[in-house]
Amino acid sequence: MNSMKPVSHEGDDTYATLLNNAGAIRAICSAVEGTLGPKGLDTMLVGGQGEVIITNDGVTILEKMDVTHPAARLLIQVARSQQQQVGDGTTTATVLAGAIVAEGVAQVTRGVPVAKVVKGIQEGVATALASLAKRSRKLDGFKDPLLYRIGYIAGREHADLAELILEGAKRLGIHKLQEDSFRFADVVISHSRAVSEVWPGLLIQKKPVNAQLDFPPDSASVLVFQDAFEPETIDEEALMTEAGFQKQMQLKEQFRQWLDKLVELRVGLVIADRGVNAEAEQFCTDHGIMVVQRVPRHDLRLVCEYTGARPIRRSGLRKPATELAGYLGFAGRVSYDERLECVRMAEGKGRTQVTIVVGASTSEVVGERLRIAKDAASAVQAALRGGCLPGGGAAEMAAAYDLDRHRETIQGMEGFGVAAVAQALRKPLAQIVVNAGYNPLEKVEEVKAAQIAAGSDSLGIDCDTGALVDMLEHGVVDPAQVKLHALQAAGEVAAAVLRIHTVIKMKQPRTEE
Repeated sequence: MNSMKPVSHEGDDTYATLLNNAGAIRAICSAVEGTLGPKGLDTMLVGGQGEVIITNDGVTILEKMDVTHPAARLLIQVARSQQQQVGDGTTTATVLAGAIVAEGVAQVTRGVPVAKVVKGIQEGVATALASLAKRSRKLDGFKDPLLYRIGYIAGREHADLAELILEGAKRLGIHKLQEDSFRFADVVISHSRAVSEVWPGLLIQKKPVNAQLDFPPDSASVLVFQDAFEPETIDEEALMTEAGFQKQMQLKEQFRQWLDKLVELRVGLVIADRGVNAEAEQFCTDHGIMVVQRVPRHDLRLVCEYTGARPIRRSGLRKPATELAGYLGFAGRVSYDERLECVRMAEGKGRTQVTIVVGASTSEVVGERLRIAKDAASAVQAALRGGCLPGGGAAEMAAAYDLDRHRETIQGMEGFGVAAVAQALRKPLAQIVVNAGYNPLEKVEEVKAAQIAAGSDSLGIDCDTGALVDMLEHGVVDPAQVKLHALQAAGEVAAAVLRIHTVIKMKQPRTEE
């Protein structure tokens, strides 16, 4: 009789959930890490109807991927957070998160308690953030040559887009770019029939309802309706009565009389966030007043800020003309661009605005150029706010060395988590050199030894020659805010993934028959 005991798979069962989640994270990272660095390649996304997107933008790849695994979705949240908060560096954030998870799993499966690893990761991320923040260099405003390099690198080395972004930034000014509520990337738009330009004002991507008229560039007072541009109405039940019908006709007659105030006030442009009725449209057409309807609330707010207009409801037309004049905005140039089918506004009396127009030959290409230009705009704004760091993975390598020294001072098992972060910080450089066709083990050790010997955090690898170079001297720099937020977000999601012990499907809510 065979007395051998069956082999126990208890250890495998213990880490089953962790390894499953780590595998899903690894699959997501493999989809974007090939795009990292100047030699990174593109990814083709194919839709169910045959639609195609070719891009190397990390957040676009992750957002468009068909992902069902819950842990993988957590990683996508990192990219989404990075995009919302900074607007650039989504690929770096994803690669860092995947590397921290992989290193953390390696420590757990060798017997280190998860709680100790997670605590060490949190301590390691905090130490690395402090190290990177200390190494940040402030920029000398728009005259600093590194600012163009930041836009050029974030813009995938498209010089024309970098120049557009920098020109737009100069027109807005540093104070505008440093406002917490202002997103520079939002002023970038695209059109397949456009010639790339920086427009010193606003472009409203709407066609006027009376576009059949010729609207040459001219100054105009601007009236903004946060409502429909039509007579006030009464409810349908009241309209069925004779009194209700008479009241409706009275409101229409009042509205016709109020329209005369537009001529008296010399209004040249009416913008409404809802519809415009036929009578109001005809009146404006007869008097040469441009009317734009169904303008999104965001664009409506920009028009008010730029022209100095105050939005009103349609009932506001009953105000006396002298009082209504206080709600008008003004733009020195208003015209309709038939080629782009948009309304151009310039010389507004309110806050400074610019619109950066990105053009290309096809809709597929213009979509990718728009994503690239938005990344460049976000990077330039982040650099002006928080300075810059050496790029190409050099700054992360220096922070990893600081963590190695910090690891030597830790006696508890949390040190394994700190070591996991230190090793993960070397992943960006390793992936960049892999994409450039070099041996990552050789190049990472070469950079590590060179930085220690020279006491410099800016030494890295030239992806064209494979030689050791100074990233700052070669103009390879990244915004500090991008790196800091990427590492912080990566550390948070990695800790969350490592702490997951069991995955249970929730029951569906019952629906009453």
